Amino acid sequence: MRIVMLGAPGAGKGTQAQRMVSHFGIPQISTGEIFRENLKRNTPLGREIKEFMEKGELVPDDIVLKIVEERLSHGDCAKGFVLDGFPRTLGQAKAFDGDVDVSCVINLSVDDKVLLERLAGRRTCRNCSAVHHISVLKDRKVCPLCGGELFTRQDDAEATITNRMKVYYKNTHPLIEYYRKKGKLIDVNSAQPPQAVFEEIKERIAEL
Repeated sequence: MRIVMLGAPGAGKGTQAQRMVSHFGIPQISTGEIFRENLKRNTPLGREIKEFMEKGELVPDDIVLKIVEERLSHGDCAKGFVLDGFPRTLGQAKAFDGDVDVSCVINLSVDDKVLLERLAGRRTCRNCSAVHHISVLKDRKVCPLCGGELFTRQDDAEATITNRMKVYYKNTHPLIEYYRKKGKLIDVNSAQPPQAVFEEIKERIAEL
């Protein structure tokens, strides 16, 4: 099962990808997580992508494709994978189609107002990298999992969120029609509670 996750920032791609990992027994490939790990370790790649991420801009296609191709070459991807955060442009999608036959594309749709509320309320742990929302936190400064310090990521700051949305509608939103024409798109309403979203995803995949 080779799955691609689509949706605006805050639509819940990472959350649903993690559930599919547990259910289908395939790895989650998150370009954002790979980027953040390299930023944390201050690797050459991390330094290269830092200026793009901090401004909410997309990392150039050639860099992203190189990262994804390297990760998919690992043995744990032999039976499939869930791609979270890739492809983000038509150029990436077309280049990827030349190498991989995607099983389906899950598009998580939700109103912009809900997205903004979700993103602005996100807090990330400096220690374990877990992401939480202020709506369920007893203490907005302490991670409930490990006790680490919670902070607002640069790409979750209000100004950056606005720019990320603009970038999404310009570059990534066209992928919806691209995959729809290919007969690979599955539209799912992600304004529902996470478990309800996942149940719908499972039902739709079972129909393939």
